[in-house]
Formats: sequence, C-alpha cells, structure tokens
Amino acid sequence: MDGIFVKLSRAAKRSLEKLKRRLTDANHIVRVMIVLKAAEKRSPTEISRSLSVSRSTVYKAIKRFREGGIEGLADRRLGNGALKLDEDYLQALYEVVSGTPPDYGWPRPTWTQELLVLTLHACSGTEVSPSTMSRALSLIGARRGRPKPVVACPWSKRRKNRHLAMIREVLDELDGNEVAYFEDEVDIHLNPKIGVDWMVPGQQKEVMTPGKNQKRYIAGALNAETKELVWVSGEKKNTHLFYLLLEKLLERHPRQVIHVILDNYVIHKTLPIKDLLCSEEGRRIHLHFLPPYCPDYNRIERVWQDLHANVTRNHKCQSISELMRNVQTYLNCRNQDKSRATLAA
Repeated sequence: MDGIFVKLSRAAKRSLEKLKRRLTDANHIVRVMIVLKAAEKRSPTEISRSLSVSRSTVYKAIKRFREGGIEGLADRRLGNGALKLDEDYLQALYEVVSGTPPDYGWPRPTWTQELLVLTLHACSGTEVSPSTMSRALSLIGARRGRPKPVVACPWSKRRKNRHLAMIREVLDELDGNEVAYFEDEVDIHLNPKIGVDWMVPGQQKEVMTPGKNQKRYIAGALNAETKELVWVSGEKKNTHLFYLLLEKLLERHPRQVIHVILDNYVIHKTLPIKDLLCSEEGRRIHLHFLPPYCPDYNRIERVWQDLHANVTRNHKCQSISELMRNVQTYLNCRNQDKSRATLAA
C-alpha cells in the first residue's frame, strides 16, 4: 500500500479533477485517474480492475507523478519533434496507395504496410513504423478490398464518349409516348457465391454447397424513370429468354415506344430478335447497344449486385426451386418499394 499511496492537497486534487474534464487523450485521462485513486488509498489491484489496466500501468503512472508532478502525467511524445503524419505525408500516402507497387519499382503486385513504409520513406524522407503506417492508412480512409476485374473497351475514347452521349440524349428527350429500360441477364447458381461476412474471433463460418451445381437465368429490364424491374426466368440464357422479355415489355407498354439499352451479348442480335423488331408490333422497340465492355454504364448491374448480396451469396438453399422462390420474393418486394417511392414522390 505504501508503495503507491499518493498524498494530495485539496488544491492538487481540484487541479487534477479539472484537468481530467478538459483532456481528450484517453491514456492521459487514465493516468490522472490512477493518481486520484491512489490518493484515496486504493490498492494497485483495485485500481487496475476499476480502470481495466494492468498493475504495471498503475505503478508507471504513480512513478511519473512523483518524478514530474502533474506535468509528468502528460503525453511524453510532445517532445518528439514535428508530427510525422502531417498533411503532406498523408497526401503522399494517398497517391501511393492509389497506385500499385510496380509503379514505384517493386516486383510485388500488392501493397503491404512494410512496403508502404519503405516507399513513403523514399518519397517523403519520413520513416515510420508499420504500426504508425496502420494508423496513417486509417486516417486517409484506406481499406483492404477486392479489385474489380475489367476488360478495356476496344473503341477509342472519343468514339466511346460520342456513343454514350447519344444514349444519354435518348434518355433526356423521352416524351410521354416513350419509355426507356436498361436490360441485362444474370446467372443464379445453386452452389452459392461466397462473400465476406462478420465473424467472431476464432470462428470461420461454413457455407454448405449442394455439390452438383444447377443454374437458372433471369433476363431483366430496369425502368430508367421508375426503377421498377420487369423480368423473366428460364433454364437457359438464350435468344428465347430475351425474346420473352421483349414480349413482356410490349404487353406492359401496348402503345409506347420502348427504348432498350443493353450490351452486345450475342443473344441480343440473333435472327429471331431481328424478325421481332421488324414485325408491326416489334417496331416500337428500339435497341441501343452500349460500347463493348462497358458494364458500368448499364444501371441494372447494381440491381444484380443487390440481388446477390441479399439472396444468393452464402445462401443455404438445398434446391434450385427454393432459391428461385427467394429470388422472386426479393424482386417482388423491391418493385413494391420502388412503386411506393414513386407514388410518394
């Protein structure tokens, strides 16, 4: 008891209490509270338990107070010189992380904290530890994620932008006799897509797979204005599936001109589709093909991402019929939500 007991005057206690209320650094606050509790003749064990710190932390705080008084409890890093993680360093880190290691002469394709430490040292002249680099990455909002695989569009940038501008013009100039849809297909697999999920320490969740995979396909069209989805499903992703979707759009809009924005998948350009578009009824459908390998410009892609996130990823369905029922339920509920939002607006 005598080893940690601290005798404080009333003035010293008031000073420590006021300091505790002003502080924002958690470690500094803990050191002040240790001294105050020691002044109440609390044992090291009692103090460590009440503040959730180790006994060694208690002894160190008391030692610092005895050697330096109230000022001795302050963060000693204040005397370390200029702050390393300043605005210039963080800006340089942001630019480095936005690139890849080969951009800076490293053979490794992905970043590690140790490699970032070396690269930033070469770029800025400031050397930090890997733990400090972890804090710096947090400060710039960096995260570990999966890169998105993409294929470069074979068109020139000018041709691509000109074509996209023509499609935007179609959307901007729609009148009451016209409607526009974004169209695409999505695969539904009985063997679930594996995605990230929260887990407690020491646990790795398991997703049981049926083994033999089965597939179903959905052809969908997203209304550019109302965001509602029109879709058909089938066992094959072929011309017939796309044909059924176009027929469903014609039934839904018996008098309007229908603009369909879609990719260059082969089933969209077959002879039966051309025959439908040349028919008296089919002449109301105008297909607008996006530049090759430009899925980001097809708004329905986000719907399929949400479908996978909410239904197919890590699912536990044992049959394809059960999975398709869940898919249909999700899409129906989504349409109901969009319909209510449209009415409210």
